[in-house]
Amino acid sequence: MLRSTRRIGSRLPRAAVATTLALLALVPGVRAGMAETFAYVGNADSNDISVFKMAESGEMTPVQTAAFTGVDKPGSSTPLAITPDHRVLIAGVRSQPYLAVSFAIDPKTGQLSHIGNGPLADSMANIAVDRSGKFLFSASYGGNKVALNPLQANGAAGEPKQVIPTGLNAHAFLPSLDNRFVFATNLGSDQVLSFAFDATAGTLTPSDPPAIKVPEKSGPRHFVFHPNGKFVYLIHELNGDVAAFSYEAKSGAWAEIQRTTALPEGFSGKPWAADIHITPDGRFLYASERTTNTLAAYKIDTTSGKLTTIGSVPTEKQPRGFNIDPSGRYLAAVGELSDGMTVYAIDQNSGALTKLKSYPTGKKPNWVEFLNLP
Repeated sequence: MLRSTRRIGSRLPRAAVATTLALLALVPGVRAGMAETFAYVGNADSNDISVFKMAESGEMTPVQTAAFTGVDKPGSSTPLAITPDHRVLIAGVRSQPYLAVSFAIDPKTGQLSHIGNGPLADSMANIAVDRSGKFLFSASYGGNKVALNPLQANGAAGEPKQVIPTGLNAHAFLPSLDNRFVFATNLGSDQVLSFAFDATAGTLTPSDPPAIKVPEKSGPRHFVFHPNGKFVYLIHELNGDVAAFSYEAKSGAWAEIQRTTALPEGFSGKPWAADIHITPDGRFLYASERTTNTLAAYKIDTTSGKLTTIGSVPTEKQPRGFNIDPSGRYLAAVGELSDGMTVYAIDQNSGALTKLKSYPTGKKPNWVEFLNLP
């Protein structure tokens, strides 16, 4: 049988082999030969970014530690954002003077080189770039405000164009998939503010109604849109809830359809939920919880938007941040108190997580961004 297999293989025309390889490149999870995947970890206490290159197997190789030029004092966290064209990475500095530090991303090596620093309106817990790549959104937890900065042609942030007071503890400020609305969680006021966004003029206007209310003392923190644009998933820091909402793209309206939890079975104590992310194909959702140092996994019904809990796995100590790679096959979580990152394989059928390997990072890592290059 072995000889027969060899003879058949040797007779395959080159054109057929080329066609097979081209088709493989179109299969989800199979990357084109030239594409490389990189992970960027924001480290608050060491004031830098750890850059890793990820192999097809999920193995990580450190390639750079990029320091923040012109920044001396550590901040409480280091939020990151990448422009839609994959050319610029921006880090928020939460120590005075409050800055957005912009880096150019080398399209071949994934390494970072400093472009320049721009002013932020306050200590910003979260930053995000709009879908056009022209504006930077940011949210201040302690300052109870959100802001919009224009981005210059080179990727550096300009002076804030709008600074808007919010309810207590603005935590996330993110655009809708179509860039028509921007939403801000107010953790201390148990609401999500809604703004209409004019991407041409670069202006924000409160929606009518201006807020989506959530249960008292739940603490809405981070949220993520389903790739199909029909659902939003919101994690609540103070009670550990994960809520699913239907999303109406025309009006920007949210309507709750389900509420579950990020807390593992048998939990007792004070919840401290943190981050939430969805796989690129929209089939699985994950959330991190810091009291128990766990990651919770859910399967998504893509028709109804509802969640089915898969289970929880232990992870790094105080997992404030994690993310999912662009292929949807791996998840990387960082621990603020363990100064490390653990990579998990995502089972493509069940969504269950399997630990692969852990890696040292900088001090107090709290944010992960993945990127495929070129």
